[in-house]
Amino acid sequence: MGAAPAARSGAARPVAEAEAALVRHYRRLVRLAYLALPADRDRHSRVLAAHGAVQRALPFRWTRRPGPGSAGADPVYAALRLRVLRAALRPRPGAGLSAPRAWGLRLFTPHGGEQDAALDHALTALDAPARAAFGLRVVEGLADGPAAEVLRQAGVDRPEEAVAVASGIPAGPEAEPPAFDPCAVRVQPTDLLRRRRTLTAVMAVGVLGLTTTATVLGGGSEPAGSTARADGPPAGAVTDPARLVRVAPDAWQHTARVDFGAWPGRGDRREDGALLGRALAAWSRPGPRTHAEPGTDTAPPATAPQLLYAGTVDGTGVALLYDGRRIARYTDGPGGGLDLARADGADPTTAGAVVLSRRGTALRYLLAPWVDAAETRRIDQPDAAARPLDHPDGVTAAAPGGGLADCRGATVLQLRSSPVIAEKHAFLLADLGGLLPAHLTYAPPPDRTQPGTAQPDRTQPDRTQSDRSQSDRSQSDREPREATAQDALQAWARAGCAVPDGSPGVRQLNLWAFAVQPLPQNAGSAAWFCLRADRWTGEGSAATAVLLPSARGPQRTGGGPGRSCSRFEQDTVAWTWWRSPQGAEYVLAAGSRRVTRLAVKGPDWSADRPAPDRTLAVERPARTAVQVEALLDNGSRISPPH
Repeated sequence: MGAAPAARSGAARPVAEAEAALVRHYRRLVRLAYLALPADRDRHSRVLAAHGAVQRALPFRWTRRPGPGSAGADPVYAALRLRVLRAALRPRPGAGLSAPRAWGLRLFTPHGGEQDAALDHALTALDAPARAAFGLRVVEGLADGPAAEVLRQAGVDRPEEAVAVASGIPAGPEAEPPAFDPCAVRVQPTDLLRRRRTLTAVMAVGVLGLTTTATVLGGGSEPAGSTARADGPPAGAVTDPARLVRVAPDAWQHTARVDFGAWPGRGDRREDGALLGRALAAWSRPGPRTHAEPGTDTAPPATAPQLLYAGTVDGTGVALLYDGRRIARYTDGPGGGLDLARADGADPTTAGAVVLSRRGTALRYLLAPWVDAAETRRIDQPDAAARPLDHPDGVTAAAPGGGLADCRGATVLQLRSSPVIAEKHAFLLADLGGLLPAHLTYAPPPDRTQPGTAQPDRTQPDRTQSDRSQSDRSQSDREPREATAQDALQAWARAGCAVPDGSPGVRQLNLWAFAVQPLPQNAGSAAWFCLRADRWTGEGSAATAVLLPSARGPQRTGGGPGRSCSRFEQDTVAWTWWRSPQGAEYVLAAGSRRVTRLAVKGPDWSADRPAPDRTLAVERPARTAVQVEALLDNGSRISPPH
């Protein structure tokens, strides 16, 4: 009988050790969870979710001591870290990751400088395993091998790939930037007015359960752009025009976060309470006249949104609002209603314009306050000069739109931002039928080959440089740039209508000219492209295409949804059949910079050859089914996207 208490004490000891380790390393674990959580959450929800993931990592019962930790880590701490990562990587619907709750308060990490904003933007583009890998490398200080092993134990399918992606994100000069520390938060009340009216001025701050450093800055406010889903909106919060957030006209000149949250309210009806009230009422009660772009939530805003515009456009009242995640455009009249589009994580280019009105193929845009000059240009006429576009108070004259994906010669916006944002920064935006035009970018061939000329083999590594410098150089060559230079305009004119997705909700369209192939029999050259569409939801798709001599347009050769031709998959290969002017049939294949060898296989034949210029042409008597494969300079093999 006397042995029972000792047994219970022994069984409980691992739990006590786990609790001690959790308290001792609480801040590290919360920072790790914050980095790994889904990037589509606002900061308030992510702060609470990170604390919830760590607090739930403490087991109720741990009857045996965990095994050895990875990379020499304390085994108890390593086991807790693993539980935190699993919870953050796979948040379950309804599992309460937003707990603990904060009634009457909004929590958000402090703003950092420009480098923190750039890092936040870079992390938003990563998937959850890559963000977790970044956290393991930066917060935990793990090398690539141990970090991949921890991710594997957490259930990540391809941990080495996640670590490789994370290694390309610079951590910044500050070891623990406060912008990514959920234990150093700022606090703002949400429903203070309602509680004053009802004389229930009780702040229930039981927020974090364990020690959290909360820095309350007087007069500080969360920038327009963040929302909270944990507490629903207070009564009347989203229907009272007086509570709309209004930003100073010069706010964009004094912030490192240049997006829709820095737009001031414009338009001649900014004080029209009736129009604004109708707009807020339409958003608070979504109905048949509410139209949301794919992947856009139609729920009412959790807090009072920001006013971007209220005015009369072509005789109709229009109001434009922003809640940090979505743009809402309300239009008066029988044919009006509410249109919603995702806009989270925007930057100075993707937040450069919003469609105010659409009459057939004619559009009027509201331009960002940092746009100094606006022009239009035909995408199929790269040599023609751009035409100035009037935009008093940011509202443009009517301009043509649409047509990019069907080779009809779309008219695109060419905007130039203020030197306050970037010196001589010009960029292109293309209307795809939604609220936000897509940003057009371009990646040129890495060796700048001219049609019909052979170049030295540049696919082999430079043995005088480190592997890391090679990777950095290759990534720089493939980095999308603005599509305003003459070579970019020519490429978009020739191949732009092969984009894989030209529907509303696309954030960026990139055209990558990855190879130029001299054709047999002196028949000219073939230009190979990979076009990528990235959506505001984080999804994307790609299509490879080839432009052959005398062809009226590009010919798609493959593609589909996924990460092909993105910064995460920078190698590609494509192929097509081609009939020469003399009637001979050829299989043409081409690969990107790191391709060193190309293999083509038919039903009863094959060709496998080195490809110093990354192209291959094989003559065959007739067209048959073909398989194509490329060997990269690191020994791995790739197939065409499909």
